[in-house]
Amino acid sequence: METSQLLTFFDAVRAAEKLTPTQLNALMVKHVHDADGNSVAQTKIVAAYKELTAQGVIPFERELFERLRMKPTRTISGVAPVAVLTGPYPCPADCIFCPEAKGVPRSYLPDEPAVQRARRAHFDPYKSTKARMDTLAAMGHPIDKIELLIIGATWSAYPKKYQEWYVRRCLDAMNEGAAAKTLEEAQKRNESARHRCVGMVIETRPDYINMDEVRRLRWLGMTKIQLGAQSTDDKILAMNRRGHTIEDTRRAVRLLRLAGFKLHLHWMPNLYGATPESDVRDFQNLWNDVALRPDELKIYPCMLIEGTDLYKLWQEGKYRPYTDAELIETLAQAKRFTPPYCRINRVIRDIPAQYIVEGSTQSHLRVVVQQEMKKRGWQCQCIRCREVRNEKLEIEKLEIQDYQYETDATTEHFLQYVTPTGRLAGFLRLSLPRADVPREEILEELRGCAVVRELHIYGPALELGVSDSGKAQHSGLGRHLAEHAMQLARAAGFKRMAVISAIGTREYYRRLGFELGELYVARDI
Repeated sequence: METSQLLTFFDAVRAAEKLTPTQLNALMVKHVHDADGNSVAQTKIVAAYKELTAQGVIPFERELFERLRMKPTRTISGVAPVAVLTGPYPCPADCIFCPEAKGVPRSYLPDEPAVQRARRAHFDPYKSTKARMDTLAAMGHPIDKIELLIIGATWSAYPKKYQEWYVRRCLDAMNEGAAAKTLEEAQKRNESARHRCVGMVIETRPDYINMDEVRRLRWLGMTKIQLGAQSTDDKILAMNRRGHTIEDTRRAVRLLRLAGFKLHLHWMPNLYGATPESDVRDFQNLWNDVALRPDELKIYPCMLIEGTDLYKLWQEGKYRPYTDAELIETLAQAKRFTPPYCRINRVIRDIPAQYIVEGSTQSHLRVVVQQEMKKRGWQCQCIRCREVRNEKLEIEKLEIQDYQYETDATTEHFLQYVTPTGRLAGFLRLSLPRADVPREEILEELRGCAVVRELHIYGPALELGVSDSGKAQHSGLGRHLAEHAMQLARAAGFKRMAVISAIGTREYYRRLGFELGELYVARDI
């Protein structure tokens, strides 16, 4: 492709008032071709734009660059998500809805995108991490702030040596140098690496969480834990052979919250024994039960997959998947009860349609549910529905609001910066443990501390140290939220504050006066 073609194409992109992916593709086909007259891949056009700006042929324009990027929503929440899949390993549970395919972790299927990527990398954590980073970079996304999501079978059931090796090799891929000999060495390098890990997430079961596991998860570098709660009804859990109770979930959430982790639950409507009406009540229990109240939620409607025990029940006429209309109604009814401190990350799992025997196959279910809610005048208050995303902001017009709520062990302050129209520009989760919490439920390093469980500024991911006028990131909002949290903690009688800092954000908190201890950063207040 010639430079003149690219310049003409860039002019056309600038001139377009509203640009959809389809329209962008049409402009590429019209203006940019290779030597044989064939259209050029979008990744190559993005790479060419970066090269031309680096050479000084044209000035860098962030607005134009954002229009050229593929799937800008990947980093619209402020960080680049890198999901990697662990290798096959026996699952300790025997859920009736879970598929079991040879050569992949339990509950995953061979044609799922995450599985295909992992197989290409032979389930190697270094190769998987590097491949995802390279893909995001080719699509035009900054990859200096990475949230590492380790998905697969139950993390806590894997051998400890495998866990340590897996995390270390993921960090090695971000650090870009020689392989670290120890996990601590890899973590130390990442504190100042070009690609920093600003969040680390695993998936596990509630019945695997105890104080030893809490400490180990923190030592590995985890900041967010995804728990497969699935239901708040013990009868439904037993009918689906989950192997744990709601009391197990309550205790896991309590211990993890007291340790400062961000709490992410999985919830499944349409389980065996459930009805649309009982599912809406079950969803409300997530918030009415003070021992739950998660920070984030993934809604995974139960899928009917051939070869599972649930499939046998369906064949016997004992189970029926919801119709599209029933599922949409259930989720629309449920979502309106979501409190403003929770983020609903998904409303359906990305299982290829060919695996689903009967039931909904709508991959755009979130959009359909939102449209249904809008028709009825309902509004979802979850974080994802309120993020500023790619909007320009007038920073001086932002208002800080304190949404306070109680749990079974803490008083939580959800401090949020909101625009005059109610959009969310950033937030901080401050957790104040109650005085009556047993000492053995709190890690020694956190005893007597107020705890910041999350600090997040929204808007498209910007490179470290780069500012962009009108964008929420790098506008000082994080510092102001931290100062406000300290004031609240002092007023509540706390003399010290700790933060569950990710490896790659330790340097940021050092600038705010925090010092690294064994597992947390902390300071006197």
